Amino acid sequence: MKVLRTPESCFESLADYPFKPYYHEVAKGLRMHYVDEGEGPIVLLLHGEPSWSYLYRKMIPILVEAGFRTIAPDLIGFGKSDKPVRQEDYSYQSHVDWLKALISGLNLSDIHLFCQDWGGLTGLRIAAEEEALFSSIIASNTLLTRTGVYANDAFKQWRDFSQKTPHFSAGKVLQLGTVSNLSEQVIAAYDAPFPDDSFKAGARVFPKLVPFDGEDPYGAIPACDAAWKVLERWEKPFLTLFGDSDPIMRGGDLFFQAKVPGTKGQPHQTITDAGHFIQEEKGEELAQRMVVFLKHSK
Repeated sequence: MKVLRTPESCFESLADYPFKPYYHEVAKGLRMHYVDEGEGPIVLLLHGEPSWSYLYRKMIPILVEAGFRTIAPDLIGFGKSDKPVRQEDYSYQSHVDWLKALISGLNLSDIHLFCQDWGGLTGLRIAAEEEALFSSIIASNTLLTRTGVYANDAFKQWRDFSQKTPHFSAGKVLQLGTVSNLSEQVIAAYDAPFPDDSFKAGARVFPKLVPFDGEDPYGAIPACDAAWKVLERWEKPFLTLFGDSDPIMRGGDLFFQAKVPGTKGQPHQTITDAGHFIQEEKGEELAQRMVVFLKHSK
């Protein structure tokens, strides 16, 4: 497997991202970057496509100040993590396995999971498969597909765009997925991991890896169905914090609330004026709501 590593110079002078880098080898010759700040109960923040741990820069200080050890990995192919150059080197299962290797390597337990976008597709699978390691879940603008779940038109349009556009800019994708206007500096920070197209295989292929009923070329639906069997009996605290302006994920919170027992009686919230990348627009509010939830659910 040929792997690229984004030069550290690409990340110089990032706005509001002062965090020390840590790395863990999740497969032979494959290094995953993660932020690890603070002490106390563990909060694991999982990002999606095509962002990286920069997305959590507003949330990490609030969680740390509240007494939580806050860990935010960059998925393989994103951020400061290594980037295999062939799309064929990425799969849904490989992303799950790489994150499991990080969790095992860091000896994490009693984990409070926050997951958005692909953070849910991976994190919810892992929480179900390694149930004993997780204490609570906060789901935000995410889903876990299963038999009977079909791609909506908004997702199909995004998937088609990701495969056909000749110029794939992570920063511009973040702007498309937010209500507010992002500064040029912030857009550049999301583009930083990808100095040229050779670094973008993971970002390009990710939308094709999402399995839906009738569209599952990689055979991932059975594993998702198995995870849902666990989630449908999940009694641990499960909170939903979804944005009101996310055309792809809007309404997914109601699906979780109808299916997961642990959602009962929780302070679910629809966050106003928040698009798909809710952490970018409402990071402070998300973190504050998480702190209240986590301290109440201990």
